[in-house]
Amino acid sequence: MADMGLGVLPSFSRPSVSDDNAFSESLFKTLKYRPSYPRGPFKNIEAARAWVADFVKWYNTEHLHSGIGFVTPLDRHEGRDVEILKKRRSVYLEAYLNNPGRWIGKTPRFWESISFVTLNPINELADEEAA
Repeated sequence: MADMGLGVLPSFSRPSVSDDNAFSESLFKTLKYRPSYPRGPFKNIEAARAWVADFVKWYNTEHLHSGIGFVTPLDRHEGRDVEILKKRRSVYLEAYLNNPGRWIGKTPRFWESISFVTLNPINELADEEAA
């Protein structure tokens, strides 16, 4: 498959497979579970576009994504995630040193910038091994 820019590869859903594109499914679930998600239909196309524009802005600039270390996509895209996670590591380490009994594991989470993102790493690894 050809790279469509920014490392994005095209994906085409397979018939009768609702979760073929896991990244899209994850995005739609986030969209549908937003407190501001409308309970009924939009009044018109302009209202729908405005709601989606607000959602996209929130999703990219405020929503902390678990798959990329609880930073925003904008922070990740602009390279700010490295410094954010470095500071977070420092805060966690200081909290751990001040009260190590509070932590279940031997050390606190080691916050680090994620270099590769995947939704189903075990399934994808199995697919690669089978090929």
